[in-house]
Amino acid sequence: MVPARSADPRVTAGTIALVAVALLIGGAFAGLILEATRNPTGAASAFDSYLFRVARFTLWQALLSTLLSVVPALFVARALSRHPRFFGRGLILQLFAVPLALPAIVAALGILALYGRAGYFAGVFSAIGGQGWPGIYGLSGILVAHVFFNLPLATRLFLEALATVPTDQWRLASQLGMGARPAFRLIEWPTLRAALPGVAGLVFMLCITSFTIVLTLGGGPRATTLEVAIYQALRFDFDPARAVTLTLLQIALTFVVVVALMRLGANTVGDANLPVAPRRYLSAGTAETALNAALIALALLFVVGPMAATVTSGLGADLGRLAGESAVRQATLTSAVLALLAALLSVALSLSLVMARRALALRRRVGAKTLLEHATDTGASFVLVVPPIVIGAGWFLLLRTVSDVFAIAPVMVVAVNAVMAMPFAIRAIRPGYDAASERHERLCLLLGISGWNRFRLVDWPSLRRPLATGFAFAMALSLGDLGVVALFGSDSLQTLPYLLLARMGSYRTMDAAGLALLLGLVCLALVLAADWLGRGGNHDAQQ
Repeated sequence: MVPARSADPRVTAGTIALVAVALLIGGAFAGLILEATRNPTGAASAFDSYLFRVARFTLWQALLSTLLSVVPALFVARALSRHPRFFGRGLILQLFAVPLALPAIVAALGILALYGRAGYFAGVFSAIGGQGWPGIYGLSGILVAHVFFNLPLATRLFLEALATVPTDQWRLASQLGMGARPAFRLIEWPTLRAALPGVAGLVFMLCITSFTIVLTLGGGPRATTLEVAIYQALRFDFDPARAVTLTLLQIALTFVVVVALMRLGANTVGDANLPVAPRRYLSAGTAETALNAALIALALLFVVGPMAATVTSGLGADLGRLAGESAVRQATLTSAVLALLAALLSVALSLSLVMARRALALRRRVGAKTLLEHATDTGASFVLVVPPIVIGAGWFLLLRTVSDVFAIAPVMVVAVNAVMAMPFAIRAIRPGYDAASERHERLCLLLGISGWNRFRLVDWPSLRRPLATGFAFAMALSLGDLGVVALFGSDSLQTLPYLLLARMGSYRTMDAAGLALLLGLVCLALVLAADWLGRGGNHDAQQ
């Protein structure tokens, strides 16, 4: 006998998860609205020339970063696609995945070590310019950092799109003796053109919500985005009215971008997995091979350079002394505890939504989705509209009138990081759970197995690897996050990214380099573990 619909604990768990996410985001909006109603003239007066200058720069740097990331990625992806098998290709793709694992502040340190005023290339740039190299702070540094992160991501997404071209088209092109240019115009470009709006929109959204990169490389008021301006308005100027205005404008911009992405069908989370390279029936000529090799080499050098500089600078620091400092040990322990709690909460909320969505889909069978089913399906993606600094700003304004903001800082850091990691955790968990449900759903209904017994006896064996994947990825994201802790951090709450930023601000660059190496290696190990577990989980699911 089929259990009553209202008794399904999976739907109850999903509803609780939705309420938790809604409370976090709704509380932030409540703080913003209360502050705006408390001082409406102050919020209105914040619409000045500085606000519009910051908004213009936010859009301008995002547009330039998108162009500089996406256009070269088109050619690099095509070069890799034209040569599906050569020595080192797999390693290159793995290296292109590393920026996805690096915290933004670690990458910023690597870029400064390479291109900064005292960087490895400073002498070369000084010789070329005929005068002292001023460094890379400002718009140029922001653009370099954004391209470092987004060029590999766009390349992998375009390469994934090219892998969907049917093999029959390549076989027919080979039989017709089609050259490189006609093949690009008739086969490759239509596929790339279809993927272009979504990839460009995704990169634009990542750049418009960039916080850590602009905070560390912006270099002053002339290179400030809305998110950094929100942080400065609360932590340095303590101007709540301006913070509210900036926050509402940031929400409006990100909402427009995310809606455009959804209409384009873009993947707002990104994908680090690539299918096996298909066979190519068209061989590249000597000239094309040389050009493709040059493109791949240049892209590889651009991506590997900051990573190598991070390792070299970090090894040059006094790692033994850093390891013995009580501040470093305390920051490491704080980061580990907060990231562990955030990852556990993120996985629990994500699994609840995945189970509820599946249960509601099976219950419906035919007809349109209910509001609850639609919410469990897309509710976690809504957090992409509201950046972490915006949620933090809203709660900062809400809590400052009722309690000590910094006393509740650990709870806020854990909650915001957990919710922000949910889209990635859901992506890891959902395929495994859906596959397990497809196999066992009818049997569980017949035997009356539900709730904790079902999860322990039936679902857990299939979900161990997906859950571990989501947990590792969520923990890596939480470890490297600076957005929320930059707002709520203090002398009593210091994480590794927060301590790294403080060492940079006090010009202790060698200490910052050592901390960056430690943080980068830990986050990279977690993401590689997540990737390994994910591939193992997919293999198990297929079996």
